[in-house]
Amino acid sequence: MPTSPSLIAERCNTVWDDIVPVLHEYIAIPNVSEAFDPQWREHGHMAKAVQLVADWCRARPITGLTVEVVEIDGRSPVILVEIPATGDGSPDDTALLYGHLDKQPEMEGWRDGLGPWTPVLEGDRLYGRGGADDGYSAFASLTAIEALQAAGGSHTRCVVLIEASEESGSPDLPAYVEALAERIGTPSMVICLDSGCIDYDRLWVTTSLRGLVSGTLEVDIVTEGLHSGDASGMVPSTFRIARMLLDRVEDAATGEILLAELNVEIPSDRTAEAADTAEEIGRIGDHYPFVDGARPTTDDATEQLLARTWRPTLSVIGADGLPPTARAGNVLRPRTSLKLSFRIPPTCDPATAAAAIKSALEADPPYGARVEFGDLDHGPGWNAPATAAWLSTALDDASNATFGAPARTFGEGGSIPFMGMLGERFPDAQFVITGVLGPDANAHGPNEYLHVPTARRLTMSVAHLLDAHANR
Repeated sequence: MPTSPSLIAERCNTVWDDIVPVLHEYIAIPNVSEAFDPQWREHGHMAKAVQLVADWCRARPITGLTVEVVEIDGRSPVILVEIPATGDGSPDDTALLYGHLDKQPEMEGWRDGLGPWTPVLEGDRLYGRGGADDGYSAFASLTAIEALQAAGGSHTRCVVLIEASEESGSPDLPAYVEALAERIGTPSMVICLDSGCIDYDRLWVTTSLRGLVSGTLEVDIVTEGLHSGDASGMVPSTFRIARMLLDRVEDAATGEILLAELNVEIPSDRTAEAADTAEEIGRIGDHYPFVDGARPTTDDATEQLLARTWRPTLSVIGADGLPPTARAGNVLRPRTSLKLSFRIPPTCDPATAAAAIKSALEADPPYGARVEFGDLDHGPGWNAPATAAWLSTALDDASNATFGAPARTFGEGGSIPFMGMLGERFPDAQFVITGVLGPDANAHGPNEYLHVPTARRLTMSVAHLLDAHANR
């Protein structure tokens, strides 16, 4: 453990007092990810956010710190921070810390007084888009290193990589990983601060992430809208055709995905992990904001965890061709377009899954309709390698020191494309995937917030983990 754990806590709290106002500035920048703002470069919001974060990083009193904004032509920038080893840490060993600063779009439904670009601190909660997902990550990473140095601890060479395209599926990141390969080195530990936690009472470590397949299902039946009284019954509705096609891939009654290529056998250790977590935490589905009388798909606590982490799902996340209800005339519409998002199990091959979905949706179209599943995108999931004994001990020690309870592990239902990429590139590395997105922090949705005390404690935990890594 570090020379002075109390100094770690003191420095982290002092720096976080100054971070919170900077996060207000960051939240106010509408730097949505490139997939949602094709003119991001012209608008300048991403550049403003990158400059804000990079300038803060450059000002930190960290021995040997270098900060560089790297930009490959045609791609969103990354911030690359390099810090030489300190104390007993080996200069030939590397710890890689990862985060991102791009944001999801605004989303409707923010309560009165809140908004995506309106930072509001209420008690322990800092509301606004991107603070928890994932703007805090650069600040937490460098603060942990700064606090560790101030406490007399040790760390190996550290590389902090902050990207700006994660919310678009990290399309720009592979090019940077290749271009910066020598500077990144071969990390023996990767810390990612872009995940979540089931509660705010301990350090939570993510052991798996689902992959993702997305695309747009387009159904055309006629070349123009027709009077519904004249044509309906003889001309089939494109919405009904879309429903028929979706029934090929999903059981509408249960939500089960019917394609074998999207289903995997759940590893026994992950099933046991879910059962252990469920026994202690209970039913996590209860925290979602259901309307009165509504309920989750299952009441079993273990099945709730497995359903959101190891089972494939389909969500219809957007639609075109449907007028607003107040403007909807009696017209049989010529086209329906649905944006589909499939979450796939951690060990499912995304390319195979995408091909299976496309084949199922496009084959033998009902009524000879024109059907296309296009704009395809996919990314891999990730299943953590076995945790080394030293890291298992270090996680509990760090969590006990900062949260007052041992660490716990769980599978996460979201995707972090970088993790699958790094898992293949660095198979011998140990991974600590964690974050501050708690039960109702609502990343990607309205009323997203950062739980500031958890961000403080998580920063302290990272400092402890870096010290343990250097002294393992």
